Amino acid sequence: MMKKALIFGITGQDGSYLAEFLLKKKYKVHGVKRKSSSLNTDRVDHIYEENNKNFFLHYGDLTDAISVNRLVNIIKPDEIYNLAAQSHVAVSFVIPNYTANVDALGCLNILEAIKSLGLDKKVKFYQAGTSEMFGKVLESPQTEKTPFYPRSPYGVSKVFSHWMTINYRESYKMFACNGILFNHESPRRGETFVTRKITIGLAKIKLGLQKKLILGNIYAKRDWGHAKDYVEAQWLILQQKKPDDFVIATGKQYSVKHFINIVAKELNMKITWRGKGINEKAYDANNNIIIECNRKYFRPSEVQTLLGNPTKAKKILKWKPKISVSELAKEMIQNDLRILSHNDKKK
Repeated sequence: MMKKALIFGITGQDGSYLAEFLLKKKYKVHGVKRKSSSLNTDRVDHIYEENNKNFFLHYGDLTDAISVNRLVNIIKPDEIYNLAAQSHVAVSFVIPNYTANVDALGCLNILEAIKSLGLDKKVKFYQAGTSEMFGKVLESPQTEKTPFYPRSPYGVSKVFSHWMTINYRESYKMFACNGILFNHESPRRGETFVTRKITIGLAKIKLGLQKKLILGNIYAKRDWGHAKDYVEAQWLILQQKKPDDFVIATGKQYSVKHFINIVAKELNMKITWRGKGINEKAYDANNNIIIECNRKYFRPSEVQTLLGNPTKAKKILKWKPKISVSELAKEMIQNDLRILSHNDKKK
């Protein structure tokens, strides 16, 4: 009998990759999308176009407990993946209440639905955590035992969900797990996130469609992986005999500036850095400023460094990242060049 998975956040980067992954594993995949006046299914439209009979989309809202209850009751899934979130850290400072409603209470709504419907012995639950929970890091690299010190409403909300998942696991013997995922990117990353902002920005400059790219803290260091690798880890977490929590990371760290250099090299763009701190700028071969920093893109409280230790995941899940940061950047750039070229032809 085919397993059934329910994915909250299926229209996002991780949700779309996870849907593809589970369909290849012969799952029936149910996804939840919010009712919106604009189409927001572009990341999963290709699955529909393939006429996949095991793929279903449902309207729902993670902040609406009745909506969540109804979906869990109708579908009665074997596995639930909560990937839905207001996931932009900077935006969480602007709309903290909404961020908390989705990222904190949304997780609680799912856990309570599983319990109240008597599915606590049937359903396996995965909660998408984040390295932002570590925030002002108290040790490096960060492991499953590193204390949290979140530095944004996003990080704080995710800490609530993390501990609520553990509380329901210990209180009601539910198979409920946390994946503490470090930064993971892909061509499906939203254009407001820094890696995608860099790849599409430099691609536009390369093609003469844009003169300059404005960024925030280029000295921030992150542990970057590929979303394709990370959704496999999410699935593996729910295939274990006992529920547990895992750090999912590459164990390697790069600054935003270093990522820029990787992208520029891939685009055959020779750039030179001059200046220090907020005044550091990147110049092209013709001595034009193509990258500069602006404090308005800094967070109210910055997270300077995040570096994960995936030893536990490697040992227990037998998981390891396959795609390097250079390969990731190359894939993102090629995708952005293809999109820009296609848009140019449509004009």
